Amino acid sequence: MLEKDEMVSEIFTLKDFKFNNGEVLKEADVEFMTLGTPRYDENGVIDNAILYFHGSDGNFTSVRRISEVTGPGMVFDTDKFFIISLSALGSPDSASPSTTGLKNKFPHYDVEDMVNFQKEFLKAKFNIEHLKGLIGNSMGGFEALAWACMYPDSVDFVVSLVSSYKVGGHNYALSRIMNNILESDPDYNGGDYELPISDSLKRSLKLSSDVCYPYGLSWEEYRNNMTNEEIGEAMAEFAEESLVQDVNDVVYRNNSSLDFDLTDDLSNITAKVLIIAINQDRYFPPYLDAVPMSKLIKDNKLVIFDSLMGHVGSYELNKIEGELEEFICEFRD
Repeated sequence: MLEKDEMVSEIFTLKDFKFNNGEVLKEADVEFMTLGTPRYDENGVIDNAILYFHGSDGNFTSVRRISEVTGPGMVFDTDKFFIISLSALGSPDSASPSTTGLKNKFPHYDVEDMVNFQKEFLKAKFNIEHLKGLIGNSMGGFEALAWACMYPDSVDFVVSLVSSYKVGGHNYALSRIMNNILESDPDYNGGDYELPISDSLKRSLKLSSDVCYPYGLSWEEYRNNMTNEEIGEAMAEFAEESLVQDVNDVVYRNNSSLDFDLTDDLSNITAKVLIIAINQDRYFPPYLDAVPMSKLIKDNKLVIFDSLMGHVGSYELNKIEGELEEFICEFRD
């Protein structure tokens, strides 16, 4: 498996980036890394690139989630594919409220902006306009699917990993509750807070992380394999880890997908789609997300497996290596 401390990023700066709301960000940084071997067509353009999209609180290092099936001679063969992983718009150390220092003056963005940010980066940095594939984990799956809807002729395959085609129900409520906790803190000050953050905002960040903790693993794992004391310790550790996040980054990210809904757009997809879900996933239960999504996409394969790790079990792709190989092999030319 790729070790996090072995993963070294680069920074590429877009001259400017225009958001859907018309605002323009000058000198927009993009943090990224690459794996594998680029292959060039007769025009000198890379034609074997795969773009990886991380989840909500991840960054470029989150490509480690697929590392069990990535490497020379493996499903995502690094001798055959050129894999690009970057930190999404709104995530440090790419352009974000915290990285730019703009705080609450940073332009508000949505999933479509996140897609266009990555698309413009690929063109400016690598001159890539057509991708072999897209892989999106959790919120990253929103971006991968949105890309395939918005630019159907630009990609051959999509892997949606523990994700969905819309935000609704408990997912919508979780984002709203997290933001309500943060924005109601007097020290938040409409997003124009002092740095380093106050003890009050630290407490609010921890409370907002507590909201999400019960959804990470399966109910069976929490109930049968962890004592209450262990759960309490894990919650405290999870809350402490949340303090590395910037409050505006969290608020902006949660807001970015509140209106996300591709129900009427999935029919635009022409790429082949592999939908991977986990039975015990409490963020995106298959019967609410993966199964109905598979009925809305023309050319797709649905694979559902078991993992007591629930939503975070997406790193256990070795469990479905055969199904992955069957899907990917035709694109590994």
